[in-house]
Amino acid sequence: MKKTCVVTGGAGFLGSHLCDRLLAEGCRVICLDNLLTGSIRNIEHLAGNEDFTFIKQNVTEYLYIEGEVDFIFHFASPASPIDYLEFPIPTLKVGALGTHKTLGLAKSKGAKFLLASTSEVYGDPLVHPQPESYWGNVNPIGPRGVYDEAKRFAEAMTMAYHRFHGLDTKIVRIFNTYGPRMRIRDGRVVPTFISQAMKGEDLTVFGDGSQTRSFCYVSDLIEGIYRLAMSDLNDPVNIGNPSEMTVMQFAREIIRLTGSASRIIHRPLPVDDPKVRQPDIALARRALGWEPRVGLEEGLRETIGHFRTVIE
Repeated sequence: MKKTCVVTGGAGFLGSHLCDRLLAEGCRVICLDNLLTGSIRNIEHLAGNEDFTFIKQNVTEYLYIEGEVDFIFHFASPASPIDYLEFPIPTLKVGALGTHKTLGLAKSKGAKFLLASTSEVYGDPLVHPQPESYWGNVNPIGPRGVYDEAKRFAEAMTMAYHRFHGLDTKIVRIFNTYGPRMRIRDGRVVPTFISQAMKGEDLTVFGDGSQTRSFCYVSDLIEGIYRLAMSDLNDPVNIGNPSEMTVMQFAREIIRLTGSASRIIHRPLPVDDPKVRQPDIALARRALGWEPRVGLEEGLRETIGHFRTVIE
């Protein structure tokens, strides 16, 4: 019998890649998405696949899935600063009500549950790199707080269901990830820089560009998530690439790989923008045998190639 997996946010960037992986593993996949930030384009290649079902659904509302469910992957949420600043209330609701509804579904079905959390739970960290034991440095009432606190609450709710109801739950803390199917205008640095470079526009660097980021290619991330789902771990696990670089270095790399003549200009640093974001992946290495494999240049070339097909 094929395992049945429910993926909320399954038409989003990460959710759609996860659907692909689960189908490749021989699972039946039910994708739920209200298309607030997801896109049918991300899953249109799955049309006609008898093992794939799409349901347009807001997961903060009543959830009903017929038949047995073996696993629920809760990936529904706006995930970029532009999105959660435009949709602050839906972001809070999907982290709170959406997590409650999906955990309730997992409980009623006796299904395993995996929460897509985020490195944003660490806020603007004071500890580098960030291990899972770090509690974070978060401004709960700042503009980014709607996303940070939604995910922190979602983690608390997930652990409560694990401890009180004995539900088999997993929590993945996702660090910066990039690859095909990212939205061009989602406000994150990878699609923004690539889009600007390909159009010959100035690349906008916030602050002096000395803030650092680490970038994990999407196939590596999905591999880590799949291994976590199949593991017996219940505590949060960081999945990301620990190789760190400054935003200025990244901007120059994008210009080089696209062959663009774009200049780099500077804008004021946004409120609560983290200065350093780097995962400690010792737990993932030890418990899952996982670490990123795809080099930055290889991953960026794949991503740029995708964007060439969608940028007019």
